[in-house]
Amino acid sequence: MESDPSRSARPRRTTGAVSGIVAAVAGLASAQLAAAAAGRPEASPVTAVGGAVVDLTPVAVREWAIRLFGTSDKLVLGLGILVVVAAVAVGTGLLAVRHLPAAIAVTGGFGLVGALAALSRPEASWQDALPSLVGALVSAGVLYLLVTAGRPRPAGAPPGGAGSMDRRGFGRLVVAVLAASAGVGLGARRLGAHGSADATASRARFVLPRPTVPAPPVPAGADLRVPGLGPFLTPDQDFYRVDTALVVPRVDADTWRLRIHGEGVARPQTLDLRQLLARPVVEHDITLTCVSNEVGGPYAGNARWLGVRLGDVLRGAGVRPPSEGGPADQLVARSVDGMTIGTPVETVMDGRAALLAVGMNGRPLPFAHGFPVRMVVPGLYGYVSACKWVTELRLTTFAAYDAYWVRRSWAQQATVKTQSRIDTPRPGADLAPGRVPVAGVAWAQHRGIERVQVRVDGGPWQEARLGAADGVDTWRQWVWPWEATPGPHTLEVRATDGTGAVQTGVRTGTVPDGATGWHAVDVRVRALGGGGGLSAGADRQ
Repeated sequence: MESDPSRSARPRRTTGAVSGIVAAVAGLASAQLAAAAAGRPEASPVTAVGGAVVDLTPVAVREWAIRLFGTSDKLVLGLGILVVVAAVAVGTGLLAVRHLPAAIAVTGGFGLVGALAALSRPEASWQDALPSLVGALVSAGVLYLLVTAGRPRPAGAPPGGAGSMDRRGFGRLVVAVLAASAGVGLGARRLGAHGSADATASRARFVLPRPTVPAPPVPAGADLRVPGLGPFLTPDQDFYRVDTALVVPRVDADTWRLRIHGEGVARPQTLDLRQLLARPVVEHDITLTCVSNEVGGPYAGNARWLGVRLGDVLRGAGVRPPSEGGPADQLVARSVDGMTIGTPVETVMDGRAALLAVGMNGRPLPFAHGFPVRMVVPGLYGYVSACKWVTELRLTTFAAYDAYWVRRSWAQQATVKTQSRIDTPRPGADLAPGRVPVAGVAWAQHRGIERVQVRVDGGPWQEARLGAADGVDTWRQWVWPWEATPGPHTLEVRATDGTGAVQTGVRTGTVPDGATGWHAVDVRVRALGGGGGLSAGADRQ
């Protein structure tokens, strides 16, 4: 009886696919262990390739991803990379059962891609290529072992013959390799945790200094306590996070250093945390805003920051702003992961509360928000001011150097635009007729908010009641009592800043220096005696 070639090929395809996946798992686990052993978790292949993808992604695509996935964009990117790896692994395994040398070459090629991605990262050294190369070597070895072991026995070959095994034997080998990979992965996790233990311990030991100039209490009435409106001060866990770090740096405060150098620095310095905090420590409430924040978006947060004045630190190094004859007009801050952010020297030395912050809302900075030291500059978008995990301040000029985001189509300088947002009612809300509180926040850091107005269905603007002002560097809450009538309605809001300038209604996107336009929300008010339930509606931004 003749055999069916397609039926005999199926086990080989299954063997190849399984071999490819298992080899990839073994390689990734080994690479992770190598990265952890080197104390460079950012050099692991998934993280390195993810960082390279972020760097190469067009601005429009990146902004789309932030709008769609929010602060989960990094998780989605990591999962996407793993899906691609799995697909390639299956394809490589299928190739291996037909032409093993070619499959081994493909595996080595992917190891080379990971190595080049790691070397392309800021602050990379040649050692950062090793995890990907180690992973490729292990993956190639496991692929060879499994594909060779999984080959069908030649006709008439005795059981247990060399170079092949039965299905049970192959299955046991697969389980053994997966178990070993799991052990390696667990070892990498523990080694990585041990490597960050010093940083965690240093944060636990760190006691915030008592401010020389404490912030006054938040004024009574600043927090309007309207249902659906968030608190005046944003809790740490709710504060937005938008950055490129796929792995949050965990910096040991005991070994942290800040280097200050460059044009016009009369006294170059390298400071440790104790030396930095020997200066007067101040406390200030400041609202931060991300330039990727769409009109009505969530990427704004208000916190009480503790730190030293950046202007004092620069003057201590002999720096003069351009208005006093200083040669440098740009301060380039560099983070521990190599991110660069360029800030106008004149701005950080004009007397505003530009800080090298160590505390947030009465506690040491969370790791995700820059522990042990980050920059905070009121009035500027984060991409030109809010360097986290800062380790270097270099004085230069805007003509001589473009920081990370400037090289990716964003403006060199970007003052926060006047913005206002409706937080309640939510888009698509189904409301009962009668009085409805329409409330939200408005911000124009370092100019302040003097007025907020709301209108319904394009009608006349109505004055909202403002919460008490906590200086000019924070947002202000507002509320307007609306006598809602049945039917669909569109609510819009606009603000006037402390200079008298009214927020523009002209709609622009976030690129190159921040979005503009009025936030609009569509809602529906039920007819008198009507039933409940959600109705269609939209946040029109």
